[in-house]
Amino acid sequence: MPSGGNPSPARRDARRNRERLLECARRAFADQGAEAALDGIARDADLVVGTLYRHFPTRLDLLCAVLEPKLRGVIDEVEAALGLEDPWEAFRGLLEVLCAAQAGDRAFGDFLARRFPGDDRTETAHREICALAQGVLERAQAAGVVRPDVTGADLLLLLWASSRVAEATREVAPSLWRRHVHLALDGFRPTNRLDLREPAWDADRLCRAMAESAKRVGRAHAGAGGD
Repeated sequence: MPSGGNPSPARRDARRNRERLLECARRAFADQGAEAALDGIARDADLVVGTLYRHFPTRLDLLCAVLEPKLRGVIDEVEAALGLEDPWEAFRGLLEVLCAAQAGDRAFGDFLARRFPGDDRTETAHREICALAQGVLERAQAAGVVRPDVTGADLLLLLWASSRVAEATREVAPSLWRRHVHLALDGFRPTNRLDLREPAWDADRLCRAMAESAKRVGRAHAGAGGD
């Protein structure tokens, strides 16, 4: 049995296949979202779908492998925003980082907008991002630069809205979403504000909405004969 040295040809082939699958999945998920067809990803990589499943037994395994590097980069950027001296600039930086990350990447938008119960990888990343965002928000509110009735759920709902603007306009105006995020930012300022007649959502209600969104997508995908 060989020990050390160069990997065997079979191992090199397996590594190349995995890299090709990840490259094709990255493009497909960014363009089509988290429900991109897995058999299409395998075809684009010039492989059979069985090879895909040997490397990534579930759709979520593949999605996590694709998103993990970007998630780490986004978390690093949010942490950098948290460290800015000016609380308003930190708050603005937070929203711009998250909105920019999902613009042009439908799968990342799906990740922010949905929950995948029972999966520790996605739940841990969600909790980390939400905790960092909450820290930025609370610091801005304590400094009096963000209205006190804004909640973490309000920020996530803004991300949902921004993702739809980015998706609808990406072919003709791929940066238009920035204008609407900046308009929304003015609504978070504490001066000359309107009374909010609709109550804010708490974390439980937001989680239920995200989970229900994932269920609707899953039912639609199953009804369309997806994998």
